[in-house]
Amino acid sequence: MFNSISSQAHKLINLTKINKTKTKTKLITITSGKGGVGKSTFTANIAYLLTKKNLNVLVLDADIGLANMQVLFNVKPKYTLFDYIESHKTLDEIITQTAYKNLALIAGKSSYKHAKIKNSLVFSRIINDIMNLNKYDIILVDTGAGLNEYVQEFLSISHNILAITTTDPSALTDVYALIKMISHQKEKLMICFNHTQSYQIGESISNSLIKLAKNNMLKSNFMIEYIGNVSTSANISTTSRLRKLFVHEFASEVITKQLHEVINSLLKNIK
Repeated sequence: MFNSISSQAHKLINLTKINKTKTKTKLITITSGKGGVGKSTFTANIAYLLTKKNLNVLVLDADIGLANMQVLFNVKPKYTLFDYIESHKTLDEIITQTAYKNLALIAGKSSYKHAKIKNSLVFSRIINDIMNLNKYDIILVDTGAGLNEYVQEFLSISHNILAITTTDPSALTDVYALIKMISHQKEKLMICFNHTQSYQIGESISNSLIKLAKNNMLKSNFMIEYIGNVSTSANISTTSRLRKLFVHEFASEVITKQLHEVINSLLKNIK
């Protein structure tokens, strides 16, 4: 799939890499393949925890057509990503400050139709524009479910890719499809298991994925880095419905501690 990216895209990707050396900003693309694994809730909560490490964080809701990050942050953005795409507003105008210190959002638009986007490369340009602001320590891109061309574009321009999955067989099948897709273009994929009770379960499945990748002759130096697990809690869905962040409301819960461990591992692995 990556081989189908045009030469124009490759030029743009190279431009992004060059500009990245001039900015402090780290780009992390968070994806899943399968929907319903809790990726957006995970993204919102780790964004908050990253700010507690004195990092300035921007979340970009890149779920084209099904955006919900503004709900999780309980904000009502005046403008969205697509106001910038369509040249209606400036980059500064589409950035919404949340109620949490050092945490900003570029919202998506739930009713937006894919067909309106004439050239998917606009997303690469937007990432480049945000990084050139040199304002944020970390950009978290929350992609949509699946591996469509828009998700692929965000993956193609990111050195740091984090897959959120569960132990569900269909979720693991989608993660392996992601591994096959990016293994020839990337050096590493980070994996975190959501709704998984123990660290060891996630570690064991990650090792199985590594073994499967080797058996299928994927690029030998491609790494799968397991960075932790997050257990299940009814409080997560409750806080989400109330438009609050779990880690903010339940700072001493086991899941919050698990997410702190994930954050520590994530920061060690990004570049």
